[in-house]
Amino acid sequence: MKEQKQKNIFPMDFQWGVATSAFQLEGSPAADWATWDPVLAGNPAITGHYGRFREDLKLLKELGVNAYRFSIEWSRIQPREDTWDHGAISHYQEIIDILRGYNIEPMITLHHFTNPRWFAERYPWHRSKSIEKFLRFTEMMVSTLKGVRYWITFNEPYVILIGGYLEGCTPPGEQDVPHSLLALKNIFTCHGKAYDIIHRYVPDAQVSIAHNMSVFAPWKKWNPLDRLLKKSANYFYNHSIITAFQTGIFIVKFPFSRAVEIEVPIKGKLDFFGVNYYTRIHLRFNPFKKMGVELRHLDIDGHGLTNIGWEVHPRGLAKVLRYASRLNLPIMITENGIASHDSQEKVKYMKKHIDVIEKCLRDGLNIRGYFYWTLIDNYEWLLGFDARFGLYHVDFETLKRSPTAAASYYTYLIQSRSSL
Repeated sequence: MKEQKQKNIFPMDFQWGVATSAFQLEGSPAADWATWDPVLAGNPAITGHYGRFREDLKLLKELGVNAYRFSIEWSRIQPREDTWDHGAISHYQEIIDILRGYNIEPMITLHHFTNPRWFAERYPWHRSKSIEKFLRFTEMMVSTLKGVRYWITFNEPYVILIGGYLEGCTPPGEQDVPHSLLALKNIFTCHGKAYDIIHRYVPDAQVSIAHNMSVFAPWKKWNPLDRLLKKSANYFYNHSIITAFQTGIFIVKFPFSRAVEIEVPIKGKLDFFGVNYYTRIHLRFNPFKKMGVELRHLDIDGHGLTNIGWEVHPRGLAKVLRYASRLNLPIMITENGIASHDSQEKVKYMKKHIDVIEKCLRDGLNIRGYFYWTLIDNYEWLLGFDARFGLYHVDFETLKRSPTAAASYYTYLIQSRSSL
């Protein structure tokens, strides 16, 4: 009897999926990122997914997943401000139809980091007109695409703000705190209004964001400045967004600065909460670094570092899921994965994190889905083509897809821990 209970801890309707991003698989000549990173000049189509999507969707059926999170590449839909590409819209509708034919639930991300170049040049996120332009795109997608209940408005909005407006390493390449606060207000205003638009067209829709959450720790526990950085980072990165969805007010406080309150129309505008989780970050006070913060990754627990130097820290997933449970909403783990050339490392990573989810379910957390990042090797933004997150290996010369041991292990996990 106890063994049967162990097997059935995952809910009957638990979503076992994988997550991808359109640009990272297929590129787009009209996107701002297409000219941002010079490495893309040599491989603009990346994995060739735009022309091979039917072949790649068959991999989902092979895996045995029942859900698939993917994004719409805005710059393909609206390559120019006054132009809608209906062929591109039909392309994404065909993806939805194929998924439905496989009994796989589609989850669409409307914005996954990239923007049309015209938008980036004329209406970047710190300008108020950005709201109108994004909502116009949202309404076009929701009114046109059929067969989608699950919608993510923005993937990792804080990463957009930190990379694009504080560090300046991603578009629009600014290092401007006031502009970052304007962009935060505009992006989350878009979410609140998009939530209403989606529910107007799809009354039973489930709408969220995919929020990147990390565990933070001081570089030296004895150093009060390191401990202060850890506390500030944990509040801003993990908790401020939760508070904002509860109150409609962002309280933004960067280290060694005064708090700023920003009102946004998002109170209660979530149907579930999407969590992207990868790692733990150690923080060190360094007066010679931007904002006095230096980020480090340490292999404290002995699980190793990933191919891109991130610490593998499975128990941190339980911590951030408990943070997310403050919202009293269903939780979806919308991304979780490891960059590694060694598929056995992917197997170990996956098993350890699924074990954590199982324990959290037994503790009463309302977790409704897990999406592994990612289906096939892709372009990993500023890290290029060699991060290797995929369950399927991609040879970027021939574009051949090959299953890794992690793909068959994920199939085994789904079958062994699913009640379906």
